[in-house]
Amino acid sequence: MSKKKIVSFLFLLALSCSLSACKSKSVADKDILETSQQTNTITWGVKNDTRLFGLMDISSKEVKGFDIDIAKAITEQIIGRDGNANFVEVTSKTRIPLLKNGNIDAIIATMTISEERKKQVDFSDVYFDAGQSLLVKKGSPIEGVDSLNADQTILAVKGSTSAENIREHAPDVKVLELENYAEAFTALQAGQGDAMTTDNAILLGMASENDNYELVGGSFTEEPYGIAINKGQENFLNAVNTALETMHENGTYDEIFQKWFPESDDGYVDGGEQ
Repeated sequence: MSKKKIVSFLFLLALSCSLSACKSKSVADKDILETSQQTNTITWGVKNDTRLFGLMDISSKEVKGFDIDIAKAITEQIIGRDGNANFVEVTSKTRIPLLKNGNIDAIIATMTISEERKKQVDFSDVYFDAGQSLLVKKGSPIEGVDSLNADQTILAVKGSTSAENIREHAPDVKVLELENYAEAFTALQAGQGDAMTTDNAILLGMASENDNYELVGGSFTEEPYGIAINKGQENFLNAVNTALETMHENGTYDEIFQKWFPESDDGYVDGGEQ
């Protein structure tokens, strides 16, 4: 290869790298608040498989739930009544990468605020106070975590913090770990355990499917849900928090909360305060 061709090749390579860096930088540095107002759209990462919070309705082909309605209300507060809330399905594994890559503007997907996650993203104020609880068949002698004893078996999901927490709070009980929530609930209905434990938001969804089951004893851990936003997006973060505050003040939040959790007076779920 001639010297001239080598120089040309290196120049094109440098230009390509420069353009890639600029593109990457533009995605990371764009002002989400400004962009959403220009496009009239906020793109939310949501769950599609979590009853009461974000579940795909097969008949309408729309995802519905508490998180969805909160996202729509926040969008209206920030952009206006004509604002468009766009929804992208996420899982616990994909939600942060999709946010970091700029595929979504924010995550509202039963996401617990934690110190570890704060290293990667910023969180809004708490919009839902969840916590670990117990699901039992109605009429069960179990009234809460303090009433558990060595003769009882508690169902949990393998490798979950719920399994660790129940062993800490009720060290005498037997814990049977299943592969996933569906298997654990099936095992509970089959009588393989006396109670199932996990986040009360998930348990409430299961109880809504079968009237023979209920949550007992309130929650024995704290799992505050927040809306995750990319670091460096203070303007957008402040706008989301202001929207949440306004929704609490004007009753919009309570209206949405009661729509999805009409029997919340039992103390198992608390919408929290901003």
